[in-house]
Amino acid sequence: MYQVDLENEKQQILKRYRDLLRAWRPVNGSKDKTLIRRALDFAVEAHKDMRRKTGEPYIYHPLEVARIVAGEIGLGETSIVCALLHDVVEDTDYTLADIEMLFGEKVARIIDGLTKIRGLSITPSTSGQAENFKKILLTLSDDVRVILIKLADRLHNMRTLEVMPREKQLKIASETVFLFAPLAHRLGLYAIKSELEDLALKYTEPEIYNTLAEKLRETEKDRNKFISKFIQPIRKKLTSQKFKFDIQGRVKSIYSIWKKMREKEIPFEDVYDLFAVRIIIDTPYDSEKVDCWTVYTIVTECYNPLHNRLRDWISTPKANGYESLHTTVMGPTGRWVEVQIRTKRMNEIAERGYAAHWKYKNAGPNVSAVDLWLNKITELLQTPESNALDFLDDFKLNLFTDEITVFTPRGEMRTLPSNSTALDFAYNIHTDIGNQCIGAKVNHKLVPLSYVLRNGDQVEIITSKKQKPREDWLHFVVTAKARSRIKEAVKEDKKKYIDTGRDKLRSFMDQLGIEYNNTNLMVMQNYFNIPSVIDLLYKVARDEIGFREIKGCCQEHDRSGLLGLLTRPFIKSRPNEPRSLSDTIAEQVSKKPESLLLKDNMENIHYRIAECCSPIPGDDVVGFMTLQNNEIEIHRTTCYVAIQLMTKYGNRIVKAKWRNKETIEFLTGIKIAGIDRKGLINEITQVISGKLNLNIRSFHLETHDGMWNAIIMLYVHDTQNVSDLIKRLKSLDSVNKVIRINRMDEKIS
Repeated sequence: MYQVDLENEKQQILKRYRDLLRAWRPVNGSKDKTLIRRALDFAVEAHKDMRRKTGEPYIYHPLEVARIVAGEIGLGETSIVCALLHDVVEDTDYTLADIEMLFGEKVARIIDGLTKIRGLSITPSTSGQAENFKKILLTLSDDVRVILIKLADRLHNMRTLEVMPREKQLKIASETVFLFAPLAHRLGLYAIKSELEDLALKYTEPEIYNTLAEKLRETEKDRNKFISKFIQPIRKKLTSQKFKFDIQGRVKSIYSIWKKMREKEIPFEDVYDLFAVRIIIDTPYDSEKVDCWTVYTIVTECYNPLHNRLRDWISTPKANGYESLHTTVMGPTGRWVEVQIRTKRMNEIAERGYAAHWKYKNAGPNVSAVDLWLNKITELLQTPESNALDFLDDFKLNLFTDEITVFTPRGEMRTLPSNSTALDFAYNIHTDIGNQCIGAKVNHKLVPLSYVLRNGDQVEIITSKKQKPREDWLHFVVTAKARSRIKEAVKEDKKKYIDTGRDKLRSFMDQLGIEYNNTNLMVMQNYFNIPSVIDLLYKVARDEIGFREIKGCCQEHDRSGLLGLLTRPFIKSRPNEPRSLSDTIAEQVSKKPESLLLKDNMENIHYRIAECCSPIPGDDVVGFMTLQNNEIEIHRTTCYVAIQLMTKYGNRIVKAKWRNKETIEFLTGIKIAGIDRKGLINEITQVISGKLNLNIRSFHLETHDGMWNAIIMLYVHDTQNVSDLIKRLKSLDSVNKVIRINRMDEKIS
C-alpha cells in the first residue's frame, strides 16, 4: 500500500529531474535549462491532483518518459519539453492554444500528435486504438519525434504494467508486440524493441518468461567464462594491429530465445546462438569499410567461419540505417558463435536508431535509408483511406525486417520486403505503372504479375493502357503502397455502380416494407459480411445480391428477434425491443467485473472455442464479443489472432477463465518425432488410450530415412492432461521430441 509523503515526493521529483538533466548531456555544451525547468513546473502544476494506479504522483510518469527520450533515445531539448507535457492536454483542462502560447508552435504541434482523439464515436465495429495510432502516424511526415516520444511513453507504461488489471495487461502487451515493438525495430531502436518484446512476453506468457529468465541466470557464469576464452586470441591480434576497439558479449533477448524455440521446435538447451560477440572499432568514416573487413579477416583467422552465415549490412545497410558485418564461427569447444563487427558510429545508430541517424546525417550517403522508409510511409499516409483498420494493416506491412534488393533495366537499385512480387515492384516504380501492369520480364524471362522476386533480380515491367487494377491482385501483393493503390483504384471503379445499386436496393426494400437508412444498411453489411456500403451497392448492382437474398436477410433477423434494427410500416413502435446479445454481454461485464466462467450449457451467453489456437482448460484465455454471430469467441492470450483483436478492438475484450469440469472434452494436438523402430506406434497408443484414457481423433505418421514424424489429434480435459501425456511420451525409447500444436497446424511439416 503506497503511503503519501508530500515532502518525500518533492524530493523524488527533484531527484528524477536531476537524473533527466544528467541523461540529457546537451551536445552543444549549453547549460541553459530554463525551458526544460519551465516545462517541468508547468507539468507539475497541471498534474498536481493526479496520481497513478500505484498511488504515486502522476508527474513521475512524464519525468521518466522525458528521461528515456533524453538518455535512451538521445533526443534534445524540444523533445524533452514535449515528453514532460505529453499528457497535459489529454488529461487536464489546458488546451493546445495554452501550450502554443507558452512553449511555441512546434511543441504544440508535437503535443497534438501525441494527444489521443477525444469525442470519437467508438462502436464495436470501429477501433479507437487504430484511429489513435493513425493520428500519431499522420504527424510522421512533419516530425518523427512524435513517434519517438510515443515509443518512450509506451516503454515506461510497459515497465509499470504490473499494477494494471489482467485484461488491461493483455490488451496493452498485445498492442505493444503487434505494433510498437516492430515500429521501434524499423526506426533502429533495437534496445527498446527488445525490452518491449520481453515485457510483452512477461505479461502474456508469465510462466515461459520466468522459466527462460531463470535459465539465463543459471547459465550466466558458464557463458561469461566461454566468452572470455573466445575473445582472447581476437583481442591479442586486434591489439597488435593498433586497433582502438571494444569487445562485448551480448545475450539474446528472452523473447528472441522463445521465438527461436517455437520456430525451430527445440528446447532452451538447443538454442546455439544464445549470445553474440560484438566488436566495436573506433575509426574514421573514410576507413570504416576497409577496417571492418580487416577485423573480419582477423576473426576468421582465429576461428573457422560458417560461409553461408555471412551478412554484409555495410555495403547495403538495412532500411532503418543499420550497418554491421555479421558472421558465425566455430568456437574453441565446438560451439557456433555469432560475431558482429561494426564501428562506433554504426553502433550508435544501431542502439539509438533515428536520433543517431540525424547526428551522422552528413557523414555519408548510406545513412539515408531511414529517410527512404519514411518517404514510403508519408506516401501511404497521403492515400485517402477512411478506414483506420485498413490503414493499420497496410502500415504493418511496412514493418518488414527481411528485405531483398532488385534492379531496374537501367541498373537502378530498389529495396523491397521479402516475398514481394513483380506487381509490388511495378507500384514501387510508380502508381500508374502498377495500375497498367500486365506482366513483367525478370532476368529477361516473361513472368506473371504474381511472380515472387528474389535478391538480385533485374525486373522490366510490361504495361497496357487497357489494363486496370482488380480486387484479386490484393491476394499476392505484400507492400503497403501496392495494397493501398489497388484498393483505391478498385474503390473508384465500384463507385460507378453506386447509383444503380442504390436504386435496385431501394426497390427491394420498398417491396419488403423496410426503410432505406444507414442503420438498416449496416445490418445488411453485417449479415452478408461486407466491409462497406459501397461494396454492398456494388454487389446489388452486379446482381450478386438480389431480392431473394435481401428478403432472406430480413427473415433471418426476424427469426432471431433482432429485427428491431429494421423499421417495418405495420409496427409503429417497439417499446420493449429485444437488445442484441453484444449489448447484453457488455452490460453484464460492466456490472460484474469478475471473469466470465467458461462452462457447459451457459444460459444467457453463448461462447465458442477459437479453432486458430484451440485453448483448453488451464490455458490463459481471453474472450471477444463477435458482431456477426452474437457470441463470445475464446482465444489463448498468446494467439496471434487474439493479439490482433486486442490491438484493434480493446473495447470488445471480455475477461474469461475456466471452470474445472472434466465432463467436457476439448480437441488439441501433439507433434512427435524420433527414430523409427518396430512396435513404436503400439507403445504410443497404449500411453494415450490405455494409461491416460484419452480418445484419439486422428493419427498421421510419416517415416523417412529411419526418422519419423507424427501428428496426433486427441480429446483432453485440460492442460494437465497434455502435460502428463507429453511427459510420458518423452520417456519412450526413440522419441526425441514431443510438443503441443494448434488445430490450425493439423499437418506434418
